[in-house]
Amino acid sequence: MSPNYMRSFSEGCLRPPTVIGQFHTLFFGSVRMFFLGVLGFAVYGNEALHFSCDPDKREVNLFCYNQFRPITPQVFWALQLVIVLVPGAFFHLYAACKSIKQEDILQKSFYSVFYIFSVLLRIILEAVAFWLQIQLFGFKVNAIYICDVGALEKKFNITRCMVPEHFEKTIFLIAMYTFTVITVVLCIAEIFEISCRRLGFFKNQ
Repeated sequence: MSPNYMRSFSEGCLRPPTVIGQFHTLFFGSVRMFFLGVLGFAVYGNEALHFSCDPDKREVNLFCYNQFRPITPQVFWALQLVIVLVPGAFFHLYAACKSIKQEDILQKSFYSVFYIFSVLLRIILEAVAFWLQIQLFGFKVNAIYICDVGALEKKFNITRCMVPEHFEKTIFLIAMYTFTVITVVLCIAEIFEISCRRLGFFKNQ
């Protein structure tokens, strides 16, 4: 791919054709990623090291932590961010290869429908991620986790584990749910903006 295509692709990703899309890019790229990358590491970075059970043995701690965290929140949210970016990236790659200007996206029906479809895919992916987050992490992190260690062939089957910084993790969970909701609202608003521009209520950029 030539440098011109790469430049058009990067400009399309960083500067979508709608005002709300540009705000979504700023919110998604700056606020959400900064929150996850900086604060997420501070909250979850040493969780496995401080996760302790009774009896406090490495074997038991590792087994119960894997049971408590089938997937770490940082990995889940990082995957969510990458997957949600895919529909928009495909569209802007297509636009770059076809040399489609950003202003043409809102003026030609086919391009507008294609772009709206990519936004709808983002909404669906965010909704699926929201549901998966509920299934994996819930809405609250409890201070005590009850672990089933029967598979270790111990004399006891149930043990209690202490979850470090559970209150901070609860706040972080709520924040990530909030970010997902905000992103979905922005995507819906972007579709509304495109529809209004197509109907002539707003002037195209």
